[in-house]
Amino acid sequence: MSFEIDFLKSVIERFESYKALGDKTFTQLTEEDFFARSSETLNSIAMIINHMNGNLLSRWTNFLTEDGEKPWRKRDAEFEDFKCSKEELIKLWEDGWACMFDTLRNLKAEDVEKTIYIRTEPLKVYDAIIRQLMHYSYHVGQIVLYGKILKGDNWRTLSIPKNKSNEFNSAMGVK
Repeated sequence: MSFEIDFLKSVIERFESYKALGDKTFTQLTEEDFFARSSETLNSIAMIINHMNGNLLSRWTNFLTEDGEKPWRKRDAEFEDFKCSKEELIKLWEDGWACMFDTLRNLKAEDVEKTIYIRTEPLKVYDAIIRQLMHYSYHVGQIVLYGKILKGDNWRTLSIPKNKSNEFNSAMGVK
């Protein structure tokens, strides 16, 4: 298998792991939690989902042939207050990720070194993918942290629980 194919498989797995963190956070949240804001400067989880949807659709639609910042995208509006149901938010989340995963899964080894554009900036495909991996992990981290703050003592950890590293490592066969 080529390095390029290994790279694509690896980044898909990384994207899937970040999406899963968001998914697991959402199961713990009420509809009101998605729209909670402790200040005007803080984006709600709903706003972050809306922003990620806009970014995912813009960046990954016609990824190899069009600039990643589409003329139809209204980025500033992604950060405005709005109301919808939890189900509608989850649909925005799922639709954005589906667009990205469909694009990534259809890339070929020879595509990885091609040049694409985001806001007219030329980027190698591998660099654009890494850029988006960093961007989405940043926002998923925000979602998880805000979820933890909102749920407080009722938060169910998404990774190894505190003071359980030795048990986890032992179960994994780590010495």
